[in-house]
Amino acid sequence: MLVPTPSSPRNGSNLISDKDKMVMVFIPAGDFIMGSSESDPEADDDERPQHIVYLDEFWIDQTEVTNAKYQLCATSNHCTPPMHSPRFNDAKYADHPVKGVTWSQAEAYCFWAGRRLPTEAEWEKAARGADGRIYPWGGDIPQKNLLNFDRLSGDTTPVGSFLGGASPYGVLDMAGNVWEWVADWYDPDYYINSPAENPQGPAGSGNLRVIRGGAWGAGRRAVRAANRFWAYPNRNDLDGFRCALSP
Repeated sequence: MLVPTPSSPRNGSNLISDKDKMVMVFIPAGDFIMGSSESDPEADDDERPQHIVYLDEFWIDQTEVTNAKYQLCATSNHCTPPMHSPRFNDAKYADHPVKGVTWSQAEAYCFWAGRRLPTEAEWEKAARGADGRIYPWGGDIPQKNLLNFDRLSGDTTPVGSFLGGASPYGVLDMAGNVWEWVADWYDPDYYINSPAENPQGPAGSGNLRVIRGGAWGAGRRAVRAANRFWAYPNRNDLDGFRCALSP
């Protein structure tokens, strides 16, 4: 159950989930630039070709799901605890992102919360806006006051710690802290023929899921908004997530 939606939400409008008290951010319908240009020396081949994508409006969690929020789901027996996260039950890290969850655990949490995992396209639009920026905050190279990356903090940091690194819509932690699961299967060639409207990822199944955003130990290339990476769905050592919601 959610707090009532504003009658005409605007960019950056907020919504609060009754289930887990997550603040969600409104992302308006429209086109955005997805992927990386041929001239970007830091881009990988799976980020090309750069293309225009239209998305319907949606909401996305302002931050990554925290240990405390995930604990609510686990306590209710709708989620299983992370297998490899010694910080999960430590109160000092309640406001850190949960990590060490599989793709299925992330999906189960979002279902319990009345939401879903974002598509890869939704995640990227929420991270970079409509203007094709390199990082959520723009084009300036990453600095330690903008995100948690490159082992500068030694591990995760509390969600929402880097307000200067917010995306154009006010979404936080879209670069660094923990890798984030999204809904899509991974295909390195997907952009060649992906739909121009509301892409849902490769049809059918596979053995890899997309993860996005880089992490506390990842370098500059990995925290670019267009960077694509993958993991086996049962990987449960490093990854976290956030959820999305269709109106």
